[in-house]
Amino acid sequence: MLDTVIDLLSKGTNFERLLYGLWVTIKLSLISAFFSIIFGILFGLFMHIKNPLTKIISQIYLQIIRIMPPLVLLFIAYFGVTRMYGIHISAETSAIIVFTIWGTAEMGDLVRGAIESIPKSQIESATALALNKKQIYLYVIIPQIIRRLIPLSVNLITRMIKTTSLVVLIGIVEVLKVGQQIIDTNRFQYPNGAIWIYGVIFLLYFLSCWPLSMLAKFLEKRWSKI
Repeated sequence: MLDTVIDLLSKGTNFERLLYGLWVTIKLSLISAFFSIIFGILFGLFMHIKNPLTKIISQIYLQIIRIMPPLVLLFIAYFGVTRMYGIHISAETSAIIVFTIWGTAEMGDLVRGAIESIPKSQIESATALALNKKQIYLYVIIPQIIRRLIPLSVNLITRMIKTTSLVVLIGIVEVLKVGQQIIDTNRFQYPNGAIWIYGVIFLLYFLSCWPLSMLAKFLEKRWSKI
């Protein structure tokens, strides 16, 4: 069995192609997570504004993202926008836009929760020290939410890596698509090759996500004591 896996992976450039597909997956995830964290922090601060209009806008955005499957958003961004407006958007750009929109909603909700978890006594103490609202955000709120959000941001990257498997349906050649190509090409020579290729893909996903998951747990455990 092990010989079959080694033969299949060493045939031609199969293993190198799988690694390149994994790189495409990780690249899309990291870029999307980067923008999601930036826009998510801004969106979380926006949600914290005590204004009925901002609350309505925030809730509409969150509900749309929660109800709408990411795959539908991918199809709308890649196929719908192109046909409706005649704008050419590459599959990778569409994926980054969609995952950023999705990640911003997720991150924004986490930021809002982190802000609301800060004891009101700290805000009151800062106000008693004659700090204005800007200074309270800079010196009291933001440092604390950053510390609380780093583990959650790492978890978001992990979720991004797993969710990007959907991009195969809009033509992006990532690790899952490469695996399918290898299986189809070697279907007759290796009839049971599918289980081994998908097993290798599982291992690649595991090796990509497990260290991040452990890092998030470590940071969360360490900073919870501070």
